Amino acid sequence: MPHTATGHLPGRQVHKFGGSSLADPNCYRRVAGLIEQESDPRALIVVSAAGKTTNRLLQVLELSEAGDDAVVAALNGLRSYQLSLIEDVLDGPARQALSLQLMEDIDTITGVLKRSYDRYERNGILANGEVWSARLLAALLTERGNPAAWLDARRFLSAEEGALARVNELLSREKLREVLAGTGEQRVVVTGFIAADSEGRTLLLGRNGSDYSATLLGALADAESTAIWSDVAGVYSADPRCVKDAKLLERLSLTEANELARLGAPVLHSRTLQPLLHSQQKLVLRSSYAPNGGASHILRRKSQVKGARIVTSLDQIALIELRIQPGCDYVDAVAHLEELLAARQLSPLVSKCQEDRRIVRLAYTLEMVSDAYQFMLQQQEHANVKEVIRRDGFSLIGLVGTGVCDNAEQCHRFYRLLVDQPLEFIYTSPEGLSLVAVVREITLEPLLIALHHAMFLQTKRVGLVVLGKGNIGSQWLKLLAKEKHHVEQAHQLTLTLYGLFDSRGGILSDDGLDPLQVLDSFDPQPVIWAELLVQLEQHPFDELIILDLTASETVSSYYPEFAQIGAHLITANKLAGAAESAFYQRVRQSFAEHQVQWRYNATVGAGLPVQACIRMMLESGDRVHGISGIFSGTLSWLFQQYDGSVPFSELVDQAWQHGLTEPDPREDLSGHDVRRKLLILAREAGLELEPDHISLQSLVPVELADIPLEAFFERLTELDKTIVAAFDEAKARGKVLRYVARLDRDGSARVGLDMLSAEHPFANLRPCDNIFSIETDFYRTNPLILQGPGAGREVTAAAVQADLWKICATLR
Repeated sequence: MPHTATGHLPGRQVHKFGGSSLADPNCYRRVAGLIEQESDPRALIVVSAAGKTTNRLLQVLELSEAGDDAVVAALNGLRSYQLSLIEDVLDGPARQALSLQLMEDIDTITGVLKRSYDRYERNGILANGEVWSARLLAALLTERGNPAAWLDARRFLSAEEGALARVNELLSREKLREVLAGTGEQRVVVTGFIAADSEGRTLLLGRNGSDYSATLLGALADAESTAIWSDVAGVYSADPRCVKDAKLLERLSLTEANELARLGAPVLHSRTLQPLLHSQQKLVLRSSYAPNGGASHILRRKSQVKGARIVTSLDQIALIELRIQPGCDYVDAVAHLEELLAARQLSPLVSKCQEDRRIVRLAYTLEMVSDAYQFMLQQQEHANVKEVIRRDGFSLIGLVGTGVCDNAEQCHRFYRLLVDQPLEFIYTSPEGLSLVAVVREITLEPLLIALHHAMFLQTKRVGLVVLGKGNIGSQWLKLLAKEKHHVEQAHQLTLTLYGLFDSRGGILSDDGLDPLQVLDSFDPQPVIWAELLVQLEQHPFDELIILDLTASETVSSYYPEFAQIGAHLITANKLAGAAESAFYQRVRQSFAEHQVQWRYNATVGAGLPVQACIRMMLESGDRVHGISGIFSGTLSWLFQQYDGSVPFSELVDQAWQHGLTEPDPREDLSGHDVRRKLLILAREAGLELEPDHISLQSLVPVELADIPLEAFFERLTELDKTIVAAFDEAKARGKVLRYVARLDRDGSARVGLDMLSAEHPFANLRPCDNIFSIETDFYRTNPLILQGPGAGREVTAAAVQADLWKICATLR
């Protein structure tokens, strides 16, 4: 095909490959394959230095300039890395030729380092990375039967030195025409990042300069398209390394892309997009690691989507604060400053004018701030600036999208999420393309995730499966009906009662069950657990939460399986938390491995936040030394009432008649339930206890433990003998009798009757109250006390609801 008058071949394509795409021999081979499949045989291929080569060259220079002998080892390591690339990538005669050339380059670098050198020679050393990549990739393509030449961009790319090298496009285009005329019809691999001044001295195009080289080359060669290949597929709605739900944007307007790049997003550089404004080339961003994984196309037409499309952030920025001289016009002075900075290519990322204080604040990347600061010091008098102050330690987070500043709902969400942040100022772009907050430096990732969720994520559908329709289950279903809308609004999700089960069986409904209606009309079907688990695994929701509101050992035995199907679990059932250590650890490991939550705050103290307090203490660096208290509402009531005037057995019968005990009072009187609670708290505090490590005093005589319930009530008076003896002994000592759980500093634990002074905190409780005393490093002499109703359907259901709230909060 003949050359055109301008010296370029019709249909030229430009493909650029970054350092991460050329990091090792496999990467080189992958890139060669992509070039063969995706590019025209006359394509221009722009390359960066392989892997971290530029950083390693910088290290060599810094060590040399510091007079550090480690420079020899650093240079040898770099040589070994480049030599291994050549030897592993090439098989033919080019291997030896490139190896010799590399050795000559290393010798040249060594020679320069042994003497004084200027900044241009320093630039020349840094340029080696791109030269080595271009030379090697061209040789590989040729060896694979696809002739290619390599081209040093300094042969055609002419520039003048500045804060950022300024390219002479007219001269560069003419030189490129001459160079391409001599390459014939083959691919040409071109060095990115570098240019030359009028004296042939090396200039650098700055970080991300290779991307700029690619689009600039596309403009100079009148290419029809430029593809930038890296380790990501393109522009996402947020940094996908931080936000797992970030979505690839297949189309992005040039104005939006330019604003994103201007704000320092690493996927694009503002200079990269400048050549697109004056050429007809199309720009596409793709991943060399996943070429079929989608792409981002940068389009010249305006976006039809109004509002934020991207959440962007930038760590480690600095502010330059300028104080305008009194007596001059503030608006004119600011306009003059903007002109000066733009002329030197030092325009800030964002800025804030405060006319009442005669202050202008300019935000810069750390790469640019020093040049901007020095320039402002030089221009201080000319620009009517009274004072120039540099302040470090800031971050930037913002929204980018056409018309985002006019989207009231998104602006409201943005401001609301920034309420508790160390905000410095907010910037709105004049064109309405970005809404940006500058904050004092923080860990941005949590805020980035929250902001992305608030802007873009669809409402999650959460399915709820309730096991247990007894006292607690029924009460919680009423609470769900009342609080459902509140939870959904607070956490931006929808809750669906997917299933309800009791000892007779249950029902599942993809369309959801009405919590109140199912209380009155419940027609359960028999359950086979293996089949139910399969059904639950195939649920139609984004998340599934199972609520075990039973006291069933059978249900608790399936907890590992719940985790395996990806379900979160909330339980008021104590049996797993107080099981043998092997099963308890298996449950915990299952939930951790499958990254789902197991919450069980209702298992101890009902609505009292006992476990939550212990967790908070541990997370604060505190250590738990002892836990004690009265953990049974039933036993609390019995011993508050018992004064010897009425037999203990009669009080037990009264409590049973009033529903203050379990259906079988022996569940309360045996102390097993209290022991389970103490074991759960001990494990929460980090102690590895087994159930039989806790000494237990049962109030049920051995001969009454296993007889039928009716027979137990007939022999109820046999409880009195032990209680009367203990009560009389306590009274003789001037003390009161209480049923206490205690975990001591030495790790010993017991549950049983205890004699306490009448002034003891455990001695005077309201009927049915529980009390928990927690001793720690920080609460050693004055333990933390939690007191209140520790049983009852309302407070237990409330604790379950609180656990549901906590899980929903993490699903945002």
